[in-house]
Amino acid sequence: MENLLKELSERLSQVKLGGGAKKMAAHKSKGKMTARERIDYLVDDASEQLEIGAFAGDNMYAEDGGCPGGGVVTVMGYVKGRLCIIVSNDATVKAGAWFPITTKKILRAQEIAMENRLPIIYLVDSAGVYLPMQDEVFPDKEHFGRIFRNNARMSSIGVIQISAIMGSCVAGGAYLPIMSDYAFIVEGTGSVFLAGSYLVKSAIGETVDNETLGGASTHSEISGVTDNKYPDDASCLDAIKKIFDKAGHNDKAGFDRVEPILPKKKPTEIYSILPLDRTKPYDMLDIIERLVDNSEFEQYKELYGKTIICGLGRINGWAVGIVANQRKMVKSKQGEMQMGGVIYSDSADKAARFIMNCNQQKIPLVFLQDVSGFMVGSRSEHGGIIKDGAKMVSAMANSVVPKFTFIIGNSYGAGNYAMCGKAYDPRLIYSWVTGQMAVMSGASAAKTLLQIQEAALKSKGIEVDPQKEQELLEDITRKYNNELSPYYAAARLWTDGVIDPQETRKIISMGIEAANHAPITERYNVGVIQT
Repeated sequence: MENLLKELSERLSQVKLGGGAKKMAAHKSKGKMTARERIDYLVDDASEQLEIGAFAGDNMYAEDGGCPGGGVVTVMGYVKGRLCIIVSNDATVKAGAWFPITTKKILRAQEIAMENRLPIIYLVDSAGVYLPMQDEVFPDKEHFGRIFRNNARMSSIGVIQISAIMGSCVAGGAYLPIMSDYAFIVEGTGSVFLAGSYLVKSAIGETVDNETLGGASTHSEISGVTDNKYPDDASCLDAIKKIFDKAGHNDKAGFDRVEPILPKKKPTEIYSILPLDRTKPYDMLDIIERLVDNSEFEQYKELYGKTIICGLGRINGWAVGIVANQRKMVKSKQGEMQMGGVIYSDSADKAARFIMNCNQQKIPLVFLQDVSGFMVGSRSEHGGIIKDGAKMVSAMANSVVPKFTFIIGNSYGAGNYAMCGKAYDPRLIYSWVTGQMAVMSGASAAKTLLQIQEAALKSKGIEVDPQKEQELLEDITRKYNNELSPYYAAARLWTDGVIDPQETRKIISMGIEAANHAPITERYNVGVIQT
């Protein structure tokens, strides 16, 4: 565990270097703050921050020089006491150009802002679309244009959007700040135009410099495109703070909170409770008691459906309903032993009922995943495992209270879905350093893929000797284990990040506080599967 936490720290330190020390020095020589410095200046002193998508782009786009952090920093933080989403382009990474993962990360930030009715601040410093990959950024539904659609949608539902143009802002990207409610610009470094001076020259033959074409004076004094200009980054960020100092407040969803109490059992003991061997059993209740306030947890149907633990507790004062996979072997109601981490019919039925109760009582849900999947075999099929599994998925998918998911260990196959994987709209989803996600375990996948490859080779008349078979198995296992890594998932934004287990309480607390900004307007209806 110490090695995993050390790796996490080293990887985060590398991400925070952005495009590297030389690029940072060149950036700051222009009088500009870095992307992270801008965020740190903007947020309230000594306040909590939650980074979203820190590992986006990790080990991706190697042929194009990489894109650490996806070329943008996204954070949930407090500005003048107001919880906000902040999106800050990192111009040290390819001049802030938009790779496919950059677009996906900004869309995720906008999604969180819209779901939770949180104000969003864009700190713009970007050269626009990364042209060599324009076909993966530009035309599709979840590509570049969706960002501007979201700008329009957020304005229509009353989500405050403020943009500060602190560097380049060109072509289609120019619409993002100008579709915001406020658009500020920094003199000397900020510029915004649909086409730069070189393109203007080639397109219409006009010779004009970029400052005259779209600098701070042009847009604040002549075109009226921007609202105000400021002499430097700090004064521009100060202007944003002044807006939040006076903005009104939203209605609340009404989630219950009392005075927070730290867990009675030490959260650091999680490190020794959780086995790194993902096949070894442990008691998930020991984990829960080190997450909830005062280590108090009220189990629901404790003696029924024991491979899933359900119950009520508080985290940092907020009332929560917890759905967690039990990893130790347990006895069924018939006295048979059931495998930990596997969802049986009775467990699925119990979880579905508990999820419905939490929706009725307006209690946010927390899912702790360490799941191998649903139980298979003739007995399970005859017992209706598919129907009970569908019941659980339906109850979870139709939930109107906010959901928060943590991948503690395994997250395999349909178990990932039933326990609120990314496809089921958790407000936030993070993986512990011990998490791994795939359609099945590495060992099972490797053996299956080996059989397929051997069959393909034999169909071509190629016999596979034992040594060759072992080499194939090792190659497949190596590749699959790499894809099981929590960093592989975080790089592709299948999760919002990889965390130390000690951060779990903070993430849940900030997540529910954010969700409390958005009153629940939908009626909970589980659908025909429940009848």
